[in-house]
Amino acid sequence: MPKNVKRCFWQMVTAMSLLWICSPGLASEPQASGGKVAVVNGSVINENDFNREVSVFQRQLISRGNSPSDSQTLEMKKNVLEILINRELLYQNSRDKGIKVDEAEVANQLKTLKGQFANEDEFKSVLIKKNFTETMLISEIQRRLAIQQLIEKELVQKVTVSDEETKTYYDADRDSFKQPEQVRASHILIKVNPNADESQKLISRGKIEKVQKKLQEGQDFAALAKEFSEGPSNAKGGDLGYFGRGQMVKSFEEVVFALRTGEVSGIVETSFGYHLIKLIDKKPEGMIAYEDIKDKVKEYLKEEKVSNQITLYVEELKREAKVERFLK
Repeated sequence: MPKNVKRCFWQMVTAMSLLWICSPGLASEPQASGGKVAVVNGSVINENDFNREVSVFQRQLISRGNSPSDSQTLEMKKNVLEILINRELLYQNSRDKGIKVDEAEVANQLKTLKGQFANEDEFKSVLIKKNFTETMLISEIQRRLAIQQLIEKELVQKVTVSDEETKTYYDADRDSFKQPEQVRASHILIKVNPNADESQKLISRGKIEKVQKKLQEGQDFAALAKEFSEGPSNAKGGDLGYFGRGQMVKSFEEVVFALRTGEVSGIVETSFGYHLIKLIDKKPEGMIAYEDIKDKVKEYLKEEKVSNQITLYVEELKREAKVERFLK
């Protein structure tokens, strides 16, 4: 089973339209003539909406360090257009089936969206910059919710995964369920600014040494973490939970994986500052037991089935629809 369960197709065709509104990097949208890029059963998909979606995908690629070639950009635009066509077909189908969206849910989603901005003025300012209105945004939310309800009713509720299917998948792909060595550790951190001079480092070093002395006198590690640690885990007594190799900075990792259970390290310096680390538990490499993972496997298999069913569902809608494409 892939480490990251792939996003369901219905999420792709419904969610992308709202991502751009929350992205501060999209204040300058590509300008368009406002023409049409497709017509689906008489409903126009306009160039402005198309460019907004393309911009979202472009930003995602750039954020991952990808710089697409001209041919890749063209292929991406074709894929975006098909997503918009699929979305329009699903929305039209939701209307044909009499699906009604709860206005309270629309209001709640709008409130959540607004909550990602500092205040109402900032929210309205972003809408203006993107040549959008709150009425248009509400319409987008309504469309998205209608499509989600359609897919839930027509497909998700009808898809089942048996225990036999789940066990068969687990047995056939056992390599995917190998669990690498993991440790559970707690730490006490005294932060050091990366630009700190030697005198500032000495002050921080002195703080961690005082905590170390308290530990050597027998005081409780978790209590000291709550009192002195400057890391976000201090409220949990410094507990970092379980983690594997490659999840912590190298100097921290080298020390923690060499500790014995219950042992506390000496002072460890990382780019974050000075640490004292206590190893709570260590799990050797092994297989994740079927009983521990079966619910996630079942969820994954259901998502796979739903995704495949939606693809077939949309293909059937396309066969019965009149779709005209005008992408250059």
